[in-house]
Amino acid sequence: MTTQNNSMSKERASAPQAHSRIASATPNAGLSRRTFMKRSGAALAAAAALPQLLTRVHAASSTKKIRIGVAGGNFGRYFQWHKHPSSMVEAVTDLRPERREALMETYNCAKSYDSLEEMVKDKNVDAVAIFTDGPLHVQHTIEAMKHGKHVLSAVPACYGSLEEAHLLLETVKKYGLTYMMAETAYYQPCTISARKFYNEGKFGEIFFVESAYQHNGLEELYFENGKRTWRHGMAPMHYPTHNTVHVVGITGERLTRVSCQGWGDGDPILKDNVYNNPFWNESAIFKTNRGHACHIKVWWKGAFAYNEGPKWVGEKTSFYARDSKGTGPVVFILTKEIDKDDAGFEHIVAKALPYRQPAWYKTEMLPPPLRRRTGHGSSHGFITHEFIDALVQNRKPAIDVYEALAYTVPGIIAHESALRDGESMNIPQFDPSR
Repeated sequence: MTTQNNSMSKERASAPQAHSRIASATPNAGLSRRTFMKRSGAALAAAAALPQLLTRVHAASSTKKIRIGVAGGNFGRYFQWHKHPSSMVEAVTDLRPERREALMETYNCAKSYDSLEEMVKDKNVDAVAIFTDGPLHVQHTIEAMKHGKHVLSAVPACYGSLEEAHLLLETVKKYGLTYMMAETAYYQPCTISARKFYNEGKFGEIFFVESAYQHNGLEELYFENGKRTWRHGMAPMHYPTHNTVHVVGITGERLTRVSCQGWGDGDPILKDNVYNNPFWNESAIFKTNRGHACHIKVWWKGAFAYNEGPKWVGEKTSFYARDSKGTGPVVFILTKEIDKDDAGFEHIVAKALPYRQPAWYKTEMLPPPLRRRTGHGSSHGFITHEFIDALVQNRKPAIDVYEALAYTVPGIIAHESALRDGESMNIPQFDPSR
């Protein structure tokens, strides 16, 4: 934890690689349990054949080394820059000496700086991984790019204002450098599986997505040593990317309209914070540019279990990740069977089939040194690889600035809707190609 003035803090981050923009193909309505399980059971073996859908394998013939500067000695310690065959840690920084030392030890790096502002002046640093306080992400991205550094930024891309969103986009366009947002949920196992199912056409059309980030007890992050941290009173929907990824990061759709309701209990934290935020929990219904619905819940207080379980509902197949009850993951397959409800009305049966979740991090989706369990569903290795590989291959990363804003901006507007008692509001779009 840090104070509001400390630029290096624990950042719950997350993501990478370009989603396919192809339309989904419709599978056979009578897809059998045996057929589906045979296909999903072959998922591990098929992983290497999905470079355009999930992530690329490091090109073994490349000798280029990306020299990384790591900013933020809490969450910033949990990545694999020093293990990737195409990168090395050139320098580290944190305002706190003990965190700088922890970074140096983690990455076996002898060079450190007192601040990000000093580190980005180092001409030996090619790119900066920013894991600083959320409200400082845009400021630090600007500072890094001004000195010619590519940027990986923790979530959210910008914090709470459309002005920051515009400023971030203008900065990336001005300097022409690579920007990537590190959204962990993009590479959590269930999300990779859902993206694979989508691109194989198993869902048919996904017409509804539900995503919850239920994290009771975050108040412990609001104070440190009796002082307020940057998280004190933060608006739930200003931290939306762990949820919006389950739409944008699967189908490529954009969230275009929202109505959101907030709930607060009058706690002193909600009456006195720099964000003027009165809510612990916010629940939103989004509309996509394809006319689909998405229900997102960001809840931080109440009698509920911790949950980050998304649900993708399709016309032929649905996929429910593990939920707060400990059930799942499970796949629902629409069959040709007919059953009757307790009133005698007939309905088509959708069978629930247990899904054995592949350990994607063990596959050829990652270079061998990164094939190990890491945090946030073993997503950290994927984030490391995607950013480095994008720089080595001179390509766009999965979550470039346009994708990052498509994940982040809907939450800004959702919170504004909640402040207006659920008023339905349009969501600005930043990608000119959409």
